Amino acid sequence: MPVTAVSCCGRDYVCHMAPSYQRTPLFLLAPLVAPTDPPATTQRPTLGCVRPRGAHRFQWVGDLVPEFGISSSSVKILSSPAEFYQVMKTQVKAAKKRITMASLYLGTGPLEQQLVDCIEETLQKTSQTDLQVSILLDYTRGSRGKKNSRTMLLPLLRRYPDRVRVSLFHTPNLRGLLRLLAPERFNETIGLQHMKIYLFDDNVILSGANLSDSYFTNRQDRYILLQGCQDVADFFNELVMAVGDVSLQLKPDDTIHTEEGMEHPYEGDKAKYCEAAKRRVLKVIETARHKQCELHSASFQSREPALGTEPPDTWVYPLIQMKPFGIQIDELVTETLLTEAERGDQIHLTTGYFNLTQGYMDLVLGTRADYNILLASPEVNGFFGAKGIAGAIPAAYVHIEHQFYNEVCKQGQRLRVQLREYFRDHWTFHAKGLWLYPAGKSLPCLTLIGSPNFGYRSVHRDLEAQIALVTENQDLQRQLHQVTLVSGGGAITQGARGCHVLYYAGLALFKELPCG
Repeated sequence: MPVTAVSCCGRDYVCHMAPSYQRTPLFLLAPLVAPTDPPATTQRPTLGCVRPRGAHRFQWVGDLVPEFGISSSSVKILSSPAEFYQVMKTQVKAAKKRITMASLYLGTGPLEQQLVDCIEETLQKTSQTDLQVSILLDYTRGSRGKKNSRTMLLPLLRRYPDRVRVSLFHTPNLRGLLRLLAPERFNETIGLQHMKIYLFDDNVILSGANLSDSYFTNRQDRYILLQGCQDVADFFNELVMAVGDVSLQLKPDDTIHTEEGMEHPYEGDKAKYCEAAKRRVLKVIETARHKQCELHSASFQSREPALGTEPPDTWVYPLIQMKPFGIQIDELVTETLLTEAERGDQIHLTTGYFNLTQGYMDLVLGTRADYNILLASPEVNGFFGAKGIAGAIPAAYVHIEHQFYNEVCKQGQRLRVQLREYFRDHWTFHAKGLWLYPAGKSLPCLTLIGSPNFGYRSVHRDLEAQIALVTENQDLQRQLHQVTLVSGGGAITQGARGCHVLYYAGLALFKELPCG
């Protein structure tokens, strides 16, 4: 096998390149699903941070990112778009010191306006004079059309210029002639701010959902609320601020400016900009990691948890992927999880857009665990029925899906790797994530939840963030199991040949795919 090296957070790892199979390129969707060389698969990093508990099998992740030990009672799984929206409004109204939001865009409908109104009402409270609001969106998506995310937020910015910050991330890869010629929508394929982080004081929601009406009504996603987790909230607040610092700042007159002393993302020197952005983000990660290591060491030496705290039974690891800046932590951890999953482990993986990188596909086909993969049927793809070239996107994803499944059948792995499609009338599907069930166990001990789709753009072009959540608490494991591959209030039951089949209102939502 060819050998290469990957650098991450100042460390070098030896990597072995996985073998690949051919995949037909789709010119129609080249900007969206462009093929890439298989990314490197890394060996497990050696442990380097003293921890107060016996190491669970995933504690190696803490050598790359901060490890936050929390109580499972702090974790709340949200199940529906309506619940997500209501919790967001409740959290906004209760905020006293900070509201920090990162999303691809803010929609322009009445539900989005209600959310903005909630923020304004909270700012108006005389007892909340210290409340600061920071919103990070993508520049290209947030500027699309005459009425857009910017116009939705300008009234707030004009009323509270000292307490509201709106940052618009512009990818450094969209510049020069390409920026001048690429039309709206197509310019968004070059790279985006794709993180979905919603933070209120010391509570934080990690999700894949945007701030738009369909994500509040009938577009199924995943959402996890971490309550009273100050260290976790501080980390994600600092992360959003760091990306905001290297973004364009929206002003009350609808102009945009860079922060003083910051290289311009598309007019300035690209290398200097990317290096400055990388330093800013890595500083957040390394500062938090160093702080958590010191806390772990102090607790280990005293043999007692910090005063007034319960011993943790759940651990949160933030995974960041910002390939334009040379940050590939999420990719590194995801590949290592897939590589080192043991025989008998079950991995459940879901994505609204089936465009796994070649490297991820090779690992699914070439490793030992059993896989259940849930993806959107064409009818629940967000582009289904769209006009023009966008209307062909669902068929393109089906093409990729069938190519992959034919390879599964060709290699005789149909029993080990199983694909299902999600369908629900009048809904779309945007959920993404991973659950790991240890061999012989009926409940998952680890989940990945956040913005990445495991595809080319998530790995190579966009800014992404998710968490790896590991828990020893069986009640929380049961909650994670109940939402495993489940959306829209469905329930898991056992189907033919022991495969998981999802039912909603008595109707099977999975369609088994034929080989050939």
